[in-house]
Amino acid sequence: MTSETITITDNRTGQSYDLPITYDTIRALDLRQIKVDPEEFGMMTYDPGYGNTAACKSRITYIDGDKGILRYRGYPIEQLAEHSTFLETAYLIIYGELPDKEALDTWTHQVNHHTYVHENIVDLMESFRYDAHPMGMLISSLAFMSTMHPEARNVDDPKVRDKQILRILGKLPTIAAIGYRHRIGRPINYPNSDLSYTANFLYMLDYMGQSMYEVHPTLARALDVLLILHADHEQNCSTSVMRAIGSAHADPYSAMAGATAALFGPRHGGANEAVLRMLNEIGDESNVAAYVEKVKQGDQRLMGFGHRVYKNYDPRARIIKDIAHQVFEVTGSNPLIDIAVALEEVATSDEYFVERKLYPNVDFYSGIIYQAMSFPPDMFTVLFAMGRAPGWLAQWNELVEDPEQRIARPRQIYLGPGERDYVPMDQR
Repeated sequence: MTSETITITDNRTGQSYDLPITYDTIRALDLRQIKVDPEEFGMMTYDPGYGNTAACKSRITYIDGDKGILRYRGYPIEQLAEHSTFLETAYLIIYGELPDKEALDTWTHQVNHHTYVHENIVDLMESFRYDAHPMGMLISSLAFMSTMHPEARNVDDPKVRDKQILRILGKLPTIAAIGYRHRIGRPINYPNSDLSYTANFLYMLDYMGQSMYEVHPTLARALDVLLILHADHEQNCSTSVMRAIGSAHADPYSAMAGATAALFGPRHGGANEAVLRMLNEIGDESNVAAYVEKVKQGDQRLMGFGHRVYKNYDPRARIIKDIAHQVFEVTGSNPLIDIAVALEEVATSDEYFVERKLYPNVDFYSGIIYQAMSFPPDMFTVLFAMGRAPGWLAQWNELVEDPEQRIARPRQIYLGPGERDYVPMDQR
């Protein structure tokens, strides 16, 4: 923390104000002293979409978009993707440090212990139409879980919070798998806690009673890495929703239902599905150059390129590109990967895209991998939610423990009519 200040001069009055600077920010409430008339409310900032407003202090995730850096609790995403597991990374994100072997074994056992869901949730999932979207089913199930665990509303108790974290991380894959099996008309598979987190999930999706069934370790590891890459991304739309709902001290199930609903929006969680549609539209490597020209002319959109935060190559995209080739060695080649590689080569060497800092993001290759692993497109965002769950829970935990946080209550600039009298119906 520094003692530096910034001086603001109000040209309307000629008065100057010295505002303290901490962490390269000024407190928005300090602007309230700037006013022409003492009876005024005072100055506010106007920032649609919160593009340059810090709503919290956080120790979880660091991003430098210009340099293409992503770190969880200080650890580079590249190292975690290479050496860690999803559950170990989840522990790191939520509790701040990498666990030792005993702590990790205990943590893994506890999460796996909570993979079974109450039969009431099974009944709920089976009550949905056969064509219900898996994200709608997931949102509903999370909200339903809040009714099953009323003690979760005691958010000030760390032990209660820890219990809900275990329940959510354990049950999310089961709920997602039940939704998937319901959609395709197959009976559900109950969890197998002998398997790893992602192997168990793939088992619940695919097992059909084969005596020699085994989850391929390459696919389980690939999914593990994909979940790590999505585990947190600081104050994005869904995380902000998790914090906003949590600021009212709602239970974590309700808060996560809201965060999942935000992720459901096509401008947030559905980008990898849009990439698949684009690659299918291109159809062949030979059509890439022509498609790129249409993009430059404004006739088409380049999906999976560019990011609101990253103005360089998304570090997650480099990792996913390598994972894609590992998956294809198991599943067989996917013609879309050839189109994707050709598209990346053309776009990243074209001055038009370089000037605009449009580089591949995490969504560019992830959808191709999911498709190769036989996930239907409407499951892609469910997988995103599974990966993002530790981040949401860590951010919620941090919010609850932060004494500076209050209930979220943004201001507005009122542009409506002034006071006017009610007009009776017969005079309108």
